[in-house]
Amino acid sequence: MRLRVLLAALVVLPSLAAAEGFFTLEGHGGPIKGIDVSPDGKTILTSSFDYSVGLWKSGQPQWLEGHRAAANIAIFVGGDQFVSAGDDFDVLLWDLENGDAETLGRHDGKILSLAVSPDGQLVASAGWDSKVGLWPLDGGKPRYLEGHTGGVNDVMFSGDGTELFSASADGTVRVWRVSDGVQTQVLVKHGFGVNTLASDLAAGWLAYGAVDGGTRVIDIESGELIADFTLDRRPILAMASDHSGRWLAVGDGHGYIMVVDCASWEIAKDFRAALHGPVWALAFSADGANIHAGGIDNAMYSWPIATLDEHGKMATGRPSYLTEPGEMSNGERQFQRKCSICHSLERDGLRRAGPTLFGIFGRRAGGLPDYRYSPALETSRIVWSEETIDLLFDLGPDEYIPGTKMPMQRIQEPQDRVDLITYLKAALAEGE
Repeated sequence: MRLRVLLAALVVLPSLAAAEGFFTLEGHGGPIKGIDVSPDGKTILTSSFDYSVGLWKSGQPQWLEGHRAAANIAIFVGGDQFVSAGDDFDVLLWDLENGDAETLGRHDGKILSLAVSPDGQLVASAGWDSKVGLWPLDGGKPRYLEGHTGGVNDVMFSGDGTELFSASADGTVRVWRVSDGVQTQVLVKHGFGVNTLASDLAAGWLAYGAVDGGTRVIDIESGELIADFTLDRRPILAMASDHSGRWLAVGDGHGYIMVVDCASWEIAKDFRAALHGPVWALAFSADGANIHAGGIDNAMYSWPIATLDEHGKMATGRPSYLTEPGEMSNGERQFQRKCSICHSLERDGLRRAGPTLFGIFGRRAGGLPDYRYSPALETSRIVWSEETIDLLFDLGPDEYIPGTKMPMQRIQEPQDRVDLITYLKAALAEGE
């Protein structure tokens, strides 16, 4: 399918290939869920809650928009292609030259992770339908590996591509033979869900991070424990190892990045990277000098490992229409909790997963020309008013507009809905 490519020059940054020191990549309209770096270090992929993938060259973004929900992961699969996946259950193969994408297939649940085989011919996907997907890039028929009893959170190929490792909410890390899809081993049985994997396959170790904060390194062959870096921070959400095998980075729900020296198995750095929220994505620069990270902030941050704790932290900028937390009215608090991650109140709309709410009162649902709505919303006859917004949050979007891509959430207390609507009317009136 032909998908729209948007170019934007939002920030001026040094060339990524030559970048040294601390820098950020800004322009997404939602949290950063995934990061990947091209082998030559000249290009970075960022995937976001705003449904888009950012392709960054020389600090400038090219927006690739094909997903119908949050884009959770995008990985390079060759010099001129990458694959992405997300909450819309789709696996897309992109052509970097023209911005075209084709749908390789889909899961029956959202997809959190992708991995490419060493020969670049096969992509694996981790689906919340408890399946591992295998997608041949030569047009062959996809396969699914079944055996997990919970959502699959991460996948990783062995060094020779003959085996695949998968981590799941069922608390296991399993090993599969790629040729015939047979499960050959349950390598880890953890009491809580396993979220993420990293490894140095040449050195023979695999690290995993779990919901309970478990951060462990094991021998791939025997499963024996090599090191345990479990701290009182949970859950573990992201891991990455550099190409040289020197560093292992771990990101958690409290916003910390822990960097482990893999030669001594000691903690080299333990850095509070995010002032608010978790660290969802980690990747090393091609030369291993920098660690890139994403979280609830709308920007990717990159810190030199050598001076990690000497630079700024991820701290989401506060739009001018938001007040300090201690001064917020109940209505503004409801907006922050239920609406702000997807919607802006500003005239230009900014980049968000949802359309701007500027001018919402009296507007037909699905009525903004530059936003791709779900068919359910486009064909509805709803006009947004105090009454319809109240019904939306009273019943929940899934009940009020079946088939919508809006998150399934409700505001149960009638006064909270009244306060939200009062805040929206006042805030939007000030912006006119």
